[in-house]
Amino acid sequence: MWRMAFDIGGTFTDFVLAGVGEAPRFLKIASTPNDPSVAVIAGFDKLLTDAGISASSISTVLHATTVATNAIIERKGRPTALVTTAGFRDVLLIGRQKRYETYDLHMDKPPPLVARRNVLEVTERVGPNGEIEEPIDLVSLNAMVDTLAESDIESVAVSLLHAYANPTHEHIIKDALQARLPNLLVSLSSTISPKFREYERTSTTVANAYVRPIVADYISKLQSTLSKRGVENEMFIMQSAGGLISTTIAIEEPIRIVESGPAAGVLMSALVGTEANEKSIITFDMGGTTAKLGAVDNGIPAITPTFEVDLIRYRAGSGLPINMPAIELLEIGAGGGSIARAEFGVIHIGPESAGADPGPICYGLGGQRATITDANLVLGYLNPHFFNAGAMKLDVHAAKIGVERDIGQPLHLEVDRAAWGIHAAANANMEKAMRIVSVERGRDPRQFALVAFGGAGPVHAARLAKAIGIPKVIVPFGAGVGSAIGLLRAEPKIDASITRVLEIVPESHSHIADIYLKLKQQADRDLRRLGVDAVPNWSRYGYLRYQGQGYEIRVDLPLVPIDSDYPDGVCRAFHDAYARNYGYHDKLATIEAVDWHLVATLETPEATLDLGWRAPEESSDSLNNRQVWFTENANFVNTPIYDRRNLGENRLINGPAIVEDPEATIVIPPAMSATVSSQGHIIIDTGVDP
Repeated sequence: MWRMAFDIGGTFTDFVLAGVGEAPRFLKIASTPNDPSVAVIAGFDKLLTDAGISASSISTVLHATTVATNAIIERKGRPTALVTTAGFRDVLLIGRQKRYETYDLHMDKPPPLVARRNVLEVTERVGPNGEIEEPIDLVSLNAMVDTLAESDIESVAVSLLHAYANPTHEHIIKDALQARLPNLLVSLSSTISPKFREYERTSTTVANAYVRPIVADYISKLQSTLSKRGVENEMFIMQSAGGLISTTIAIEEPIRIVESGPAAGVLMSALVGTEANEKSIITFDMGGTTAKLGAVDNGIPAITPTFEVDLIRYRAGSGLPINMPAIELLEIGAGGGSIARAEFGVIHIGPESAGADPGPICYGLGGQRATITDANLVLGYLNPHFFNAGAMKLDVHAAKIGVERDIGQPLHLEVDRAAWGIHAAANANMEKAMRIVSVERGRDPRQFALVAFGGAGPVHAARLAKAIGIPKVIVPFGAGVGSAIGLLRAEPKIDASITRVLEIVPESHSHIADIYLKLKQQADRDLRRLGVDAVPNWSRYGYLRYQGQGYEIRVDLPLVPIDSDYPDGVCRAFHDAYARNYGYHDKLATIEAVDWHLVATLETPEATLDLGWRAPEESSDSLNNRQVWFTENANFVNTPIYDRRNLGENRLINGPAIVEDPEATIVIPPAMSATVSSQGHIIIDTGVDP
């Protein structure tokens, strides 16, 4: 039995082929942004050929994709319309009156995904408790359908006022549209995001409608191509919240997979941390286009109830809100392909990236501007003959010319110091982001370990960890394809949710029971669409607050029969969670629940991080030495170079040193040391006292 996992990034597409009793096979190939499936099929065919197996031997195909994200960011969705309650046509334009840059007089936000001319109104009104205050007006309904029938609209979002409390009118609109326009794709807010807060719910539903045709075409084409090659089973796709869903669900609700790839990497980090006896983890995934940071608290990936897409300068509050649970991530424009430039006497990095096409200057594919990868090559961190397992030869001379032209000459620096300036500036940007994920969110870096992965992450990780006070860095086996490995550990999961604002008092148990009965029915429908033959493990959580507060915190709720004692259990769980977050709680204050969630996780025997590889018992000596720049010496240093595959368990490596993987490079600076675990993970001691 073989399992194939692949993760599409902005620069590279990563693959893992794992079989029972077989050594895992890793592969990175350049992504094909214009048609991501081209790179997928090329890598798929190459791995099968190298392994000498047929496509029919693949029992499971797992996929993480950025297709939905890219369609939103690049505004490449199909023509989309929004149907809303009369008088609320401008909800997306008005948004929230929040300023992500307080003193920027020219501050702007991403434009809505739907043009105002494509926002149509229907006369109706539902109250906040679900009562129908004004029945739907058939004249306005028919006029809306007529307008869409005469347009080129391919997908429609329906988001009516308070539809989360009563979806009747939304379903009437859907029925009317499908009766007249059977090929039109319709997304209902009461299905996609049955939550209150009108702007966020509408934004989420519109985003789902906007990317739905593109995602449907992409997934259908890819699944069909794999089937023609002999793959017999349906592909599974990673969700933003960390579980797998079927292609059927992904096609109907593509908003679930917007943060697909990064989520898989955080799952991998949690398991690697457990293997290293570390349950508090900061995750650091640096690829070719961006760097992404996340967190694992007590062995569990941190989840956020909402996130944003298409942020401006990666500032919180500047993007399009997506009202869906997702693994907590902070993304900045600092990948290996991020472009460096000199402005006003200082070095700026990104967010513009050279991407896969044309890529950094050293790729020799037409790139003309210096990048982080070019700087790391000039510094000697990268092996020009072993980049991506030798599949790409890097041009050191061209990289030096570019770094000197773009940074050295404007700032009057020698080329090696200019390259170090690029590396250090990138580290400074990522250090700020890492402080947000850790210190600013109540996490003490001294109590955490850093799991570094992605093609460029292990080059920068050790210095970053030391800068913010993290004592240990874990570079997992297969770090260069970490997110693809994380897919192998993911399990199918369904998260059903709904908004019901409810005061938690002893008499509320019957309302809570009714809420979870409806959520169970919703989850059962999704489980049938998932098509996995396994018994689900259930869990409950909600978002609660003290009455009068404007925002809520996540609270894990008891998985016990909901009887008259259940509200007391909910209150105790909230008080405990509130005290953990804020250091105190108010036993006399009234507690109010807002959002309710029911999660079904299907345990599958195939979901394992154990790839059947172990570090060899004995180590080989370093391959050779090369000149590598270290700022501690303010010069190039003759540095030993190790092949990671030949490092035995418990091998001690003292810095400065370079450890080369086929898919990634690990830099161990001076005054640091590293050891090798039995699973092949490299553990770097940064010298920080925990």
